Amino acid sequence: MYPVVIVSDGTGHTAQLALKAALTQFSGVETKIIFHKEVRTKQQVYNAVNEAKKVNAIIVHTLVQEKIRNALIIEGRNNDVVTIDLMGPLLSRLSYQLANAPSEKPGLFHQLNKEYFNRIDTMQFAFNHDDGLRDHELHKAEIILLGVSRTFKTPLSIYLAFKGWFVANVPIIYEIKPPANLLNLLPENIFCLTTSPHHLSALRKFREEHLGKQTGNYASYDYVKREVAYANNYFSIHPKWSIIKVTSKPIEEIASEILAIRGENKRHPLIEIN
Repeated sequence: MYPVVIVSDGTGHTAQLALKAALTQFSGVETKIIFHKEVRTKQQVYNAVNEAKKVNAIIVHTLVQEKIRNALIIEGRNNDVVTIDLMGPLLSRLSYQLANAPSEKPGLFHQLNKEYFNRIDTMQFAFNHDDGLRDHELHKAEIILLGVSRTFKTPLSIYLAFKGWFVANVPIIYEIKPPANLLNLLPENIFCLTTSPHHLSALRKFREEHLGKQTGNYASYDYVKREVAYANNYFSIHPKWSIIKVTSKPIEEIASEILAIRGENKRHPLIEIN
């Protein structure tokens, strides 16, 4: 079994994939992979080269920091250890072609992938907990939105999920008790969306036109007025919950207000992907 030392300033996954792809061209060859991950210092470089020398291994590396990469190449030469640089030539050529210098930030590829999958998790959570679904799991949400129909609960949930938050939303329905477990949740996580009856009635009438006016008293001003009053009364008996007025506000503004009250930005900032 032929030993190969993988040296990376990240997880080593990229080098491992490249190595496996290359080894498919050599049938019958078995390798033992030894990882040196998150290599950021010259001492870590020396340790990797020493181990490779002891087991008579070659080194395959994907180091983005030029000084660390050069240190590994020099140390390998000094110790008769073969080093195969998978990243340096590519970065050099791209730098020339793009007329730009690489950022040399270790582990950036892994960070981007992690943030991408974190975003998938928060988006899936929002879909699974939209409009009162799975209300027994509300304790898992970082933000819970309450409000009557057409107070932007769903688009707000999706927008905040894209920003990296686990969001659930619960409809407040006239003369129907909201889920009892809301009372057991952290009050700073709960945001009550309210609006003017006139504005809400107008929004619902617009929606009603698209539904063929088969919505009963859904858009009636008198009904909407009672529904909003019912919701506001429920919100008022929980003074620690935050009240957010959504009338005539864009989603981005409402979300910014919620996050400002929440008292913290994203704990794990997600890089915006266009």
